[in-house]
Order: sequence, then C-alpha cells, then structure tokens
Amino acid sequence: MSSRLSPRTKVLLYGTLCVLAIPFVFPTWWMVTSSVKPVAEIFAFPPSLVPSSVSLDGYRDAFTTQPFAQQYLNSAYIALVVTVGTLAVSSLAGYAFARIRFRGQNALFLVVLLGLLIPSEVTIVPLFRMFHAVGLVDTHWPLILVPILGAPSVLATFIMRQFFLGLPGELEEAARLDGLGRFATFWRIGLPLSRPALGAVAIFTFLHSWNLYLEPIVFLSTPEKFTLPQALTQFVDAYGGPMWNVQLSAASLTAIPVLVVFVIAQRQFIEGLAHTGLKG
Repeated sequence: MSSRLSPRTKVLLYGTLCVLAIPFVFPTWWMVTSSVKPVAEIFAFPPSLVPSSVSLDGYRDAFTTQPFAQQYLNSAYIALVVTVGTLAVSSLAGYAFARIRFRGQNALFLVVLLGLLIPSEVTIVPLFRMFHAVGLVDTHWPLILVPILGAPSVLATFIMRQFFLGLPGELEEAARLDGLGRFATFWRIGLPLSRPALGAVAIFTFLHSWNLYLEPIVFLSTPEKFTLPQALTQFVDAYGGPMWNVQLSAASLTAIPVLVVFVIAQRQFIEGLAHTGLKG
C-alpha cells in the first residue's frame, strides 16, 4: 500500500505520525535523560531535552539505598514463572473450549469470563485471609498463583480460544486418521500453530506481572522480597521526601525488560490480537 503513495503523501504521513508520537515518547525520554541530570536540573523550566552534565549517582544509589538487585531478580523470575504458567493453563483451557464439545460448554465459558468483571480490589481481602491461613503471606506464592489462576489467565484463555476456533477442522481429522489422541493433536498441531496468540498472551501477561502493585504491597513486608513497583516507592530521604534522581534511575532500569520483551514478540503480539475476533 505504501508503494502507491506519492513522495509528498509519504512525507506528510510520516510527519503526522512523528508529531502524534511526541506525547508518548517525550515522557520516556524525559525519564531517561533526567536520571543522569543533577537534581537541580530535573525540574528546570522549560525542561531540557539533553542534560547539561551527566551524573550516574542515581544509578549507584539505587543499588546501595536498598537491595534493588534482589528486588529486580524477584520481579524477573516471578514474571517469567507467571508467564509460563499462564501460557500452559490458557492454551489448554482455550483449546478445550474451542475444539472439545461437551454439555454446558458455552455456559461454563460464560462463567469463566465473568471473572474479568470482578475487580482485584474486591477479592484482595479474601485472598489475603486465605493465604494467611496457610502461611503464605510475605512469600512470592500469592504473586504467582493469583495471576495464573485469576483474571489475567481468563483473558488469556479467551484469546487462545478465539485463535483455536479459527483453525480448520480438517487438521484434527487428519491427526485422528494418523492415530493421534486429543492431547497429541493439541501438542503437535494446535500449539505450534498458535504461536501468534501465544506471543500476544506472553506479552500482556509479562507486563501485567511486571507492573503488579496492589498485591505486592498487601502480601509482602520484607524489603528483600519486594518487587520493582513496590521498591520504587521506597526511594525516599530521611524526611520522607522522594529522591527524584534515584527514583528516575530505578524506573529507567525497570523499563528495560518491558522494551526487550515487546521488541522480541511484537510481531506475534499484533498477529495474535488480529486472530482473536475470527469466530465467536
């Protein structure tokens, strides 16, 4: 399509897109550049796009003020475990709802979707009491089990179901003729073909777990067990005021895995979302 556009139209189109991108790019640029600015220059008006002098004190203090390296590792492994667990649960459940016919199938799927309508704030107190009763408060288990078995997994199941509905039935018939059972058909045919949907699920699941804030502040109380969103609120001085250069440095480091994950899987993310509306 772009090859049919005249050069003038291309310049106008790309120029418009660049202008529209400014509100999205500027905050990130300001965060990264301000993390290496002197504190007095951070809130200068008008804001400077390039720091007059570079200081890495904020990055050094981020690791010396509190156990930021351990907190970074906590968020990384929790997000990875939650992503893998959600992919496993949602792909199996989505395939079952899409390809296996049983009585009450649509009613059961509707009940599952109702989980998306319940805000996490409503269930946080019952969940806290439940995990407290089994001695799992101040551990990472609630941050792993709740997303895998909760609303994020419901949305992932919906995406996987919509993708599997679009697969031709002839593929399953050919698999049965070759002697494959239900799970073998899913593992050898359905799952490999669902890589676009899996990419979409992996991205939004990783982002949700990486940015999770409410659950960590409810379930965790030991600084060494904090995750990054909770840790970012702890960079304060002796008077309780924010250490802006340290917070911006830590926030810049926090954004790196998100950008890496999206760059790696952005194509699968777009293709996976495009397939969620094929059939209902």
